[in-house]
Amino acid sequence: MNPQAKLIFTISLLLGTAITISSNHWVMAWAGLEINTLAVLPLISKSHHPRAIEAATKYFLVQSAASALVLFSSMTNAWHTGQWDITQLTHPLACLVLTAAIAMKLGLVPFHFWFPEVLQGTSLTTGLLLSTVLKFPPITLLFLTSPSLNPTLLTTMALLSVALGGWMGLNQTQTRKILAFSSISHLGWMAIILTYNPKLTLLSFYLYTLMTAAVFLTLNTMKALKLSTLMTAWTKTPSLSAILLLTLLSLAGLPPLTGFLPKWAIIQELTKQGLIPTAMVISLLSLLSLFFYLRLAYCAAITLPPHTTNHMKQWYVSKPISVLIAILTTLSLTLLPLSPMLLTIV
Repeated sequence: MNPQAKLIFTISLLLGTAITISSNHWVMAWAGLEINTLAVLPLISKSHHPRAIEAATKYFLVQSAASALVLFSSMTNAWHTGQWDITQLTHPLACLVLTAAIAMKLGLVPFHFWFPEVLQGTSLTTGLLLSTVLKFPPITLLFLTSPSLNPTLLTTMALLSVALGGWMGLNQTQTRKILAFSSISHLGWMAIILTYNPKLTLLSFYLYTLMTAAVFLTLNTMKALKLSTLMTAWTKTPSLSAILLLTLLSLAGLPPLTGFLPKWAIIQELTKQGLIPTAMVISLLSLLSLFFYLRLAYCAAITLPPHTTNHMKQWYVSKPISVLIAILTTLSLTLLPLSPMLLTIV
């Protein structure tokens, strides 16, 4: 892609995100979401591969439908209450339609079908944008409207997302699809706590973004799009494979690492709210996703390739690890001691 065109699309992406998260009027928020959608479409389809074109088409159709529902919910609320302010969403039908629209934009169950397919059709760097940056504006809208949303509906969608994200990721061999189902599962953890402690949802999203960025960039450096490629990565980049092992365990939420912090805080908050059965169910469902994280980690660092290979030998030049990957990985592994300070902000 032309560097100037890529710069324009990146600036448009940042502009659309900034407009949505800083606006207090529904039309401005909708405009920001539309700018985001239009800016990312060329980035998805830049390889001109039929699968990339299909992914861009699916993404456009789903996001257009979700944006139309956002407009419809805000107009319904304005018709009944006379308010266009985002924080004044009070009409029950408008709240219901908005929840469906944002769930469609994020990829929450039952509107999750498009996300793994779109991620599979893009490059790893564009997949990182779709999994992190483009989820920030819809989560901001959920944060602003959280007092008006239905807790039962959000809890149901969250539990289904964690269950389905873990279950459907079990038999995948493509790393991008595995990360897509991982994203759906993590969104379930964010959605379940939204109406009780919205700031905790944002904290979970920030930490998820940190860990996912480290995983995506590491996989991009290793050029690992499939598990079979990941299995032979140790001989080429042993340090990156070891880093990936630890980052995946952090993403799974194992205790000594950063990923344990949001799950710990969410379970604690659910217990405070008297939702002990819900906390137990979501904790047990997260074991499904733990399984495929462990399988990825096993393929990356524990499985050694056979000595005799059927493919042609290649020259491998040892490349230094990117500074960005080093910083993100360090943060993904060592932030747990800062949990008292982070939780006081929440």
